[in-house]
Amino acid sequence: MTGNGAEHSGSSESTDSTDFANADRGLIARLEPGQIRDENGRVVWDADAYGFLDGECPDTANPSLWRQSRLCAKQGLFEVTEGIYQIRGLDLSNMTLVEGDQGVLVIDPLVSAEPARAGLELYRQHRGDRPVTGVVYSHSHVDHFGGVGGVTDGMVPILAPAGFMEHAVAENVHAGPAMARRSLFHTGSHLAPGPRGQIGVGLGQTSSTGAVTLIAPNRDITRTGQEEVVDGVRIVFQMTPGTEAPTETNFYFPEHRALCMAENATHNLHNLLTLRGAPVRDARMWSRYLDEAVELFAHESDVLFASHHWPTWGTENLVAYLRQQRDLYAYLHDQTLRLINQGLVAAEIAEHLQIPPGLAGEWHTRGYYGSVSHNVKAIYQRYMGWFDGNPAHLWEHPPQEAARRYVDCMGGVDEVVRRADEYRGHGDLRFAATLLNHAVFAEPEHGRARAALAGVYERLGFGAENGTWRNSYLQGAAELRRGKPDLPSDLGSGMAAALSVGQLFESVAIRINGPKAWEESFVIDWVFADLDTTYRTTLSNGALTTREKPRRGEPQLTITLNKFRLLRLLAGKGTEGMAFAGDRALLDRLLDLVDRPDPTFDVVTP
Repeated sequence: MTGNGAEHSGSSESTDSTDFANADRGLIARLEPGQIRDENGRVVWDADAYGFLDGECPDTANPSLWRQSRLCAKQGLFEVTEGIYQIRGLDLSNMTLVEGDQGVLVIDPLVSAEPARAGLELYRQHRGDRPVTGVVYSHSHVDHFGGVGGVTDGMVPILAPAGFMEHAVAENVHAGPAMARRSLFHTGSHLAPGPRGQIGVGLGQTSSTGAVTLIAPNRDITRTGQEEVVDGVRIVFQMTPGTEAPTETNFYFPEHRALCMAENATHNLHNLLTLRGAPVRDARMWSRYLDEAVELFAHESDVLFASHHWPTWGTENLVAYLRQQRDLYAYLHDQTLRLINQGLVAAEIAEHLQIPPGLAGEWHTRGYYGSVSHNVKAIYQRYMGWFDGNPAHLWEHPPQEAARRYVDCMGGVDEVVRRADEYRGHGDLRFAATLLNHAVFAEPEHGRARAALAGVYERLGFGAENGTWRNSYLQGAAELRRGKPDLPSDLGSGMAAALSVGQLFESVAIRINGPKAWEESFVIDWVFADLDTTYRTTLSNGALTTREKPRRGEPQLTITLNKFRLLRLLAGKGTEGMAFAGDRALLDRLLDLVDRPDPTFDVVTP
């Protein structure tokens, strides 16, 4: 297993049918039909679109990824063990339902409200009209809380690991527009499902596109070993911060002998750094928390399930599974550090690091979502940063300027295309892509170069075992051929109201046009009557800084408002309901310095 997203034959399904048996086990009913619509009739999830996966793997898909996608596409209501059920295949993630004394406890209610509501209705059709008596968010990613508005109004216990709100609303705010643009490549959300298009992301098929909601938790999980009882269901928690999410928890149901691993142990190698962008995750701590889960819970469990993929049954099986997952992340971490200390750089380590045979033979260690290649580079980045120590790489030209010089040295774009075709013909698609990328960046409208690069990207995508690599290559090919898709002007999550006032001011600060603001200098106090506090923003030297409850100095403008009025102001809806004292014009000067992000920027062209 090289795990680098390149071509692999994969093992045949017949050599190991265990995953297929487990993915089908406990099926109670499928959602028929598999389309879920919002209140306006728009399709926000279409499980039926993946029916083509029932066919034989074509030559436009990696057989191993095809196998994984067939498993992920299985949808419906499933029994995990008596009293615990899962909705699978109706979104990127799973929703788990645990029956209590009076109703049902919902764990991780999917990405958006409509699929969560449909999943709950499917459960009630077969298990009775039980009320939702509690909610658990396993961690701070949107596919584990965004559908909560479809299952509850919030008037129940809602449990989450400490720090959940901060990370849930802030992780994608600072670089949100850029992450949203890159996520089109990561998820393949604008690629049509099909043998030549989107077949899944390895962790699931893709994300639903319904209404994203968020209800704040009202009960914090703060420590490993903490026990909570919700509707008669006893839960023991394990805190795992810094693993797959900044704040995350595994949990154990003693009366069911069932262990939920959140997203810390799924049936693939996960990401240490997502291709859309995120803080680098800690492989060392990830491995340690997996080992702790074995010691705390695994030997007392009959079944292990997670918020993606299918369960693992049998104590011996789930212990072995967790130990292999533990060793996988530990090996990647330790061997990357070993080779760093021998002087290898990220690309060299990623090219040569091999997974041990005892792990490489397991389906659940394969790089369907993360990959050995980009995870190794993430570990390097975490410890060493972007610079590899070679002075030649310290002050390189930006991509377009470098491309023009490379192309000039090689005799022009036509010659570069010709040479790239030779490399492509010899099977070196990677270097052909490098050459053609230079050609396109040197002359973006050169038709032959664009067409040739699109063709190379397509072939790389068809051969990729990693779902996100496939989507990235195929989205790149699509944009070279047809241009960017129609994109909304704002690709944000729509959760601005959940930001704290301090986070809202941070979101303004990162949009200040620094050079334009160089000569500006002023202080504004923002008095929030509803919060009984004051925030002071100071603009100087092109930087906007914020302090709560200032103790010294006087502002040039004081604005009295509430959080709702601030949200309206930042949405461009005016200043109605605000009171001003001082130089009112300073607010207009501040707003004039705030850039609007461009969530539709070019990626595969300069």
